[in-house]
Amino acid sequence: MTEGGRMRSSWIGLWLLLIPAWISAQDQIPQMAKAESLFSTVDSLKRYGYIAEPVALTDFPLPANFRNVHENVVLDPNNALAPFWQKLAESTSQLATDSVRIVHVGDSHVRGHVFPLTAGEVLHQAFDRLSYVDDGINGATCLTFSTPERIREIVEMQPDMLIISFGTNESHGKGYNESRHYVQMTDFLQMLRSSLSDTPILLTTPPGSYERGGTRRRRTYTINPRTKLAVQNILKFADEHQLAVWNLYEIFGGAERACLNWNGAELMRPDHVHYLPEGYALQGQWLSQAIIKAYNAYVESN
Repeated sequence: MTEGGRMRSSWIGLWLLLIPAWISAQDQIPQMAKAESLFSTVDSLKRYGYIAEPVALTDFPLPANFRNVHENVVLDPNNALAPFWQKLAESTSQLATDSVRIVHVGDSHVRGHVFPLTAGEVLHQAFDRLSYVDDGINGATCLTFSTPERIREIVEMQPDMLIISFGTNESHGKGYNESRHYVQMTDFLQMLRSSLSDTPILLTTPPGSYERGGTRRRRTYTINPRTKLAVQNILKFADEHQLAVWNLYEIFGGAERACLNWNGAELMRPDHVHYLPEGYALQGQWLSQAIIKAYNAYVESN
């Protein structure tokens, strides 16, 4: 058995439970692609003499072929997520009576459910008052969610933190335009802020994909070079709007290795755009780990 095969076997208990929802959710990629706080008013932890404790981290090993992997961290130089860490610490200390909710919206990588459900399961084990819900649409871009109906759906889920995962579909067509993508992200954020003015937001970058060529009898796949452009655009947008980012693309190898790592470990579907359940499970595990690390850094500094 290959190293990738052994890694997949270790996750079989998880993805066998999740695969029915994932299979029904996956579609082919297109060619082109203010809620009230759930918390009661409480005084600070220090007023009660309570010091929040860091949470133990679980190690989620990568397949042996992975190269050029970077530190698994949430990028948040402006402390945009600090209000969420504070609420989470208050909930953990039982100074607040309500739960904490993360809402994760995005494209088919979210719609397949394995990615967000895995992240939510790990986080719930670490924080028993934390819930994690997702809302994904196959083939979606941030423009897909920039409607009053979609914004209302997000608001009604009452997020304490909102995770946004787009970029694959924006970058999949050869006509990708960075300026248009930036404007679409701006419009989406403005619509969100009209109803969720204070909700902390965490962006994630796309994981990487290939584009199809060749003939029907002999297909060829080459790494999509526009993913790198979309990632750079998302990072620029986050910096200029003071949002946090989890750079999934760079963490797992970036332009040089991300696609090669995932494909070499046999964690991508035959379309070379979507991922197998164990691939999405690994992404969810590492997202949850990055969130716990950021929480620990917050409580250790306060």
